[in-house]
Amino acid sequence: MHRRTFIKSTGMAAAGATLASGFAVAGPAWLGQAAQNKLPKWKGFNLLDFFSPDPTKGRKATTEEQFKWMSDWGFDFVRIPMAYPAYVKFDRSRNITPEEVYQIDEQAVERIDKLVAAAHKHNLHVSLNLHRAPGYCVNAGFNEPYNLWTDQKALDAFCFHWNMWAKRYKSTTSKRISFDLLNEPSMRADMNDQHSKRSSVPGDIYRKVAIAASEAIRKENPAHLIIADGNDVGTSVIPEIADLDIAQSCRGYHPGIISHYKAPWAMKDPDNAPEPKWPGQVGDQYLSRAMLEKFYKPWIELVNKGVGVHCSECGCWNKTPHNVFLAWFNDVLDILSSNGIGFSLWEFSGDFGVLDSRRDDVAYEDWHGHKLDRKLLTLLMKY
Repeated sequence: MHRRTFIKSTGMAAAGATLASGFAVAGPAWLGQAAQNKLPKWKGFNLLDFFSPDPTKGRKATTEEQFKWMSDWGFDFVRIPMAYPAYVKFDRSRNITPEEVYQIDEQAVERIDKLVAAAHKHNLHVSLNLHRAPGYCVNAGFNEPYNLWTDQKALDAFCFHWNMWAKRYKSTTSKRISFDLLNEPSMRADMNDQHSKRSSVPGDIYRKVAIAASEAIRKENPAHLIIADGNDVGTSVIPEIADLDIAQSCRGYHPGIISHYKAPWAMKDPDNAPEPKWPGQVGDQYLSRAMLEKFYKPWIELVNKGVGVHCSECGCWNKTPHNVFLAWFNDVLDILSSNGIGFSLWEFSGDFGVLDSRRDDVAYEDWHGHKLDRKLLTLLMKY
C-alpha cells in the first residue's frame, strides 16, 4: 500500500499542550520517548455488532459477560465500527436515496446505545466509528448515492450523522467515548468495486471533510475527542490535519501478505499467494522487524510532534500459520507499545479474534462454550 512520509513540522508544542478532551501531553515519557502520546495507551477490541449495512446479517450481539471478560483480562477499550445503513430506515429492496440517509431508526440507535452502556459499565472506553459513512466505505457490498470526497450532499449527510452521535453523548466525558470519523479513507475509481484502483485522498480534501465533521461534533460539546484514520486505507500519517485538535489512527496490518494471507477481499490472486514467514524471504521481499520499524516511523514522529496516535485495527486473518502470526504480531505490538501507542484487535470474536477464530492449527481452550486462542490472548495481555 502506498505510504507517504511525514516531513513537515506541524509547529505544535510537544509538551504542555492539551487536547480538547483533556488528555495532556506533559508528564513522564513512555519508555524514554521524547514526548508522551496525547492519547492513553488503550488496548482492546473491535466489536462488529453493527458492522453490516444489513441488520439481518449482523453478528451475534456482544454480551455483558464478554465485556466482563475483556475487563478482567486487563483491556480498557472497544471500537464499534458501524455501517450507517444499519441504523436508518429505507426500502432495502432497492438502493438507498440521498433523502433516506437522514431517516434515523431510533430503535436501532438505541441498540447501539445499549452496547455502549454495557461497555461503560465495565470501564471500557468506547470509540464510535463510521465504517460505512454516507458516500464512502472501504468495502463494497452496498450502493452509495454519492461520493463523500466530491459531493457536498454527501458531506452534509456525514456531518448530520456525526452531529446526531455527538448530541446523544453530549454529556459523556472523552475519557469514556471518542469519535473515529471514517474507517480507512482512500479515493477509489469505482465505489462499488472492491478491487478498483485506490489512491490517496488529496490532503486539502481530507482536511475539509475532517474540519466539517469535527465542527458538527464539537457544536454539541467542545471537549469531544475526535480521531481520524490514516490516509491510504489507514496506513499513512495525515500531515494536512496535524495542526488540528484531532488525533490520528494507524493500522497493524503491514505487510498484507502476513495479515491478509489468502484473504479474497484483499488479494487479487489469493490461491497463489506465497507462504508467509516471519522473518524471512516471501516472494520478492524480505520480511523483518526492520521493515515494521520503517513503516511506523512516521507515526512515532507524529506522536513526538504532539499529535495523539492509536492503532485502532490490527491482527491477522485465520489462514496465516499461527506461529508466523504470533511472531509477526509480537514485533508489531512491541514497536507500538514501546512508543506509547495503544491498539485494538480486529476483532474480539470471529476469524481475526481471540474467540472462535476457526484456525486449523490452534489447540483451542474451551472458554464458556467458546474456543479461546490462549496464546493470542496471552500475547495481547503482555502489552
